[in-house]
Amino acid sequence: MNNNTDPLVSVIICFLNEEKFLEEAIMSVLNQDYQNWELILIDDGSTDQSTSMALSFEKRFIENIHYLDHNNHINKGLSASRNTGIKKAKGDLIAFLDADDLWLPSKLSQQVSIFKANPSIGLLLEASMYWSDWNDSKEENILITVGAEGNKIYKPPFLATHLYPLGAGAAPCPSAIMVKKMAIEKSGYFEESFTKEYALYEDQAFLCKMYLREDVFVSSECNNMYRQHPNSIVKTVKTAGLYNKVRKHYLNWFKSFLNKNNIHNSQIDLIVKQALTELNSPMFFNLKNRVINKLKKIIK
Repeated sequence: MNNNTDPLVSVIICFLNEEKFLEEAIMSVLNQDYQNWELILIDDGSTDQSTSMALSFEKRFIENIHYLDHNNHINKGLSASRNTGIKKAKGDLIAFLDADDLWLPSKLSQQVSIFKANPSIGLLLEASMYWSDWNDSKEENILITVGAEGNKIYKPPFLATHLYPLGAGAAPCPSAIMVKKMAIEKSGYFEESFTKEYALYEDQAFLCKMYLREDVFVSSECNNMYRQHPNSIVKTVKTAGLYNKVRKHYLNWFKSFLNKNNIHNSQIDLIVKQALTELNSPMFFNLKNRVINKLKKIIK
């Protein structure tokens, strides 16, 4: 049972031809032990049965589940779809669930409790179970924690330099986060230029804006299952050999974003410069690294 102190959580699921997985994702929201939520289903131009599936859930749970699509049922991309859901959301807290993932029953209750206990935070991240045995019991699931010490608050811009894509630490999955709607509005929402293959980095562009502005709580809990399958955008971009192209697009966008917003941080500037050099001049970058390593050995 919810009570007067339970904030409304707006859950956003965007989908495009996800008839195979969508019902399971929606059921994992219905099975939450936290009761005060609304679910917004954003149809990004589906042509399979996922549209009728979503409409059926809306009809059955009209008070809690709401279906939306774009004008003329067009495809606008994941970032634009997320933004559509955010702007319609009534909740103070927003949680994203990718249509091929699912949540464990305590996901919302645990994360809401953290927000209640830490009112200064704008964003919460948790670990994810990289879920491989859903289709083959012989496969092993792997727990991936966020690449920073758990159960503590990080001030900006620490996580921007320590987590992927600028740092070495593992980044959170979209289905693992919860964020204040007010923080999203301050940040300028998701970047809608990250479409097609560039959608690989749409969550990273959003998260880096959060890291630069908001206090972030990193939780060591794991309440989400991140489905591994060959049709995921990560697999398709890497298989097509487009990863470096996508990463370069992100880095150039981030460099421009910093300049436009008059954000100056010498460590971030250096990391971005080095990353672009590696992509633009890989032979020079590798030679430079070999020289530096040799000098280190000589010094030792």
